Amino acid sequence: MDKDRIKGAAKQAKGAVKETAGKMTGDEKLEAEGKVDKAEGKIQGAYGEAKDKARDAADDVTDKVRDATGRR
Repeated sequence: MDKDRIKGAAKQAKGAVKETAGKMTGDEKLEAEGKVDKAEGKIQGAYGEAKDKARDAADDVTDKVRDATGRR
């Protein structure tokens, strides 16, 4: 699992806490910051997922080339 996926999930959780705290206290700025953090976390998580998929695809191609050439 890519570190960006982990960091993204953490940022989403932090954002959810800030958003909830902002709603409960009536602090619109804190609520907005929480929403921004959640959005950034989703983007970072998606970026990490894309990196994982690209790495997996590259590994598959490498394995197929090695199998085809008899090299390991």
